[in-house]
Amino acid sequence: MVHKGKLDEAVSEVTITKISQLLSVAADETRLRILLSLYAGEKCVKEIQEIVGASQSLVSHQLIVLKKYNLVASRRDKNHVFYSLNDYHIISLIESAYEHITKE
Repeated sequence: MVHKGKLDEAVSEVTITKISQLLSVAADETRLRILLSLYAGEKCVKEIQEIVGASQSLVSHQLIVLKKYNLVASRRDKNHVFYSLNDYHIISLIESAYEHITKE
């Protein structure tokens, strides 16, 4: 099957490295669980922790990693920090992966 998409035939080495890093970060099971928990909408660390079933320190550490790679965004509201998926690209990435593995 030939696919004519948005990618050029000659993708730069820098771009390949960045794509590889992005997919590696998202591939970690704990980080993926966090991303999936945010798929339904914005949540604070405590809510994410309850959904993921991990310690507060682990969730916080993984959120730092996800934020570093622009997969999640945060906003502060008084004493709480709320996290959400960064943009529609991340939503699309999750949906595409889900569709790929569930297709028959």
